[in-house]
Amino acid sequence: MSNETVAATPASPQSSHSVLIPMAIVAGLFFIFGFVTWLNGALIPFLQTICDLTAFQAMLVASAFYAAYTVMAMPMAYIIERTGYKNGMAIGLFIVAVGALVFIPAAYGRHFSVFLLAQFVVGTGLTILQTASNPYVVKLGPPESAAVRICVMGLLNKGAGVVAPIVFSALVLSGISGVSDVELAALSESARDAKLHELAAQLVSPYVGMAIVLAVLGVAMLFAPIPDIEDEVLEGQEEGDIRLSGVFQFPHLVLGALALFFYVGVEVIAGDAIGLLGKQAGLSSSVSSMLTSYTMIFMVIGYLAGVVAIPRYISQQTALMCSAILGIIFTVCVMTGSLQSTVMSAATLSLFGMPEIPNAVYFVALLGFANAMCWPAIWPLSLQGLGKYTSKGAALLIMGIAGGAVLPPIYGHFADTGDGQLAYVVSIPAYLYILFYAVKGHKLTRWK
Repeated sequence: MSNETVAATPASPQSSHSVLIPMAIVAGLFFIFGFVTWLNGALIPFLQTICDLTAFQAMLVASAFYAAYTVMAMPMAYIIERTGYKNGMAIGLFIVAVGALVFIPAAYGRHFSVFLLAQFVVGTGLTILQTASNPYVVKLGPPESAAVRICVMGLLNKGAGVVAPIVFSALVLSGISGVSDVELAALSESARDAKLHELAAQLVSPYVGMAIVLAVLGVAMLFAPIPDIEDEVLEGQEEGDIRLSGVFQFPHLVLGALALFFYVGVEVIAGDAIGLLGKQAGLSSSVSSMLTSYTMIFMVIGYLAGVVAIPRYISQQTALMCSAILGIIFTVCVMTGSLQSTVMSAATLSLFGMPEIPNAVYFVALLGFANAMCWPAIWPLSLQGLGKYTSKGAALLIMGIAGGAVLPPIYGHFADTGDGQLAYVVSIPAYLYILFYAVKGHKLTRWK
């Protein structure tokens, strides 16, 4: 740890002002990795087109990204232990910049395997950012209001998710015509191949710019005026004797990691697969690539509701329970909603100049509202009472993000072999488990 280290204790009135600058800097990080993460929603239908992928193969883009959280979470936790939270965040930015550069050869060659490698490297960088920043936010104040602080971070994270697909469409798809599935199918093989290479090359400049910005921010983070936070030593714990296996003595942590597994899985399906359902409904490529923004808009609304309501009106666990119930309801509505009628979006989103979407797709976007409070509530409930095991516990939770690597391809398989609309049934068991954790799982303090 650096010399600029503060204890992980609730913020006093005097220290509340001193955490504003660290919170602002970390908030900027949440915007950055939100932007990078939710580019996937636009990237998946885009790569499906230029690499000629099935729905299952397209969802492997998300799998490669989120698999990094499982494979690299513990190595990143060890790095944080040795470098501190602050330097760990800087290292994460540098790694994401390297991943952005890998997109260049992937785009020029239209090599799907290289795209997957780039996604894994980017996911590795975000793993260390997430492992460092989430417990950092939890510890910068009273535990009972931790969900509110994470909500504020989530507003920026999901706000970036609104912006990212729009920026992607503006930078990558602008000026390119004749790229709908129907138009491409009408071309000769050589003309189609040339058009796809032209389209893929559009990725190069944006990702070069992203790499430069991330590298500059990584350098800036090294000199940023934010302190490190030490994990407090609780009674019965010895300094310097914290083993990885020790985290499994906390049932609420292990069950919380599983809750995050299911949550991230359904979040990715709602945010990244919505474009595939839009294409099934006959929406254009440009509109389908922007649909992640619809989901993110409703997530932002959900986060705003959380900031207002927690803990003033409802507790963190009640918010999580409501999220699970709404997730089940909206998923059923996705499966039974119309892919032709646009009455819901015509009465709401079109008032703001947004393209109308079918009712079933609209309910997928509404899943963003249902999902909003899961991450902010699960983190503090899972980390409560871990003491010196907090960084290892955070790494275990980060490994739960692997749900984004597992559940979306399962959805893609059912979408390929059946109906992309009915395939959303894979979300129901996930929401049922989240409901269990909200009602009982987070209360378990010992294994029986």
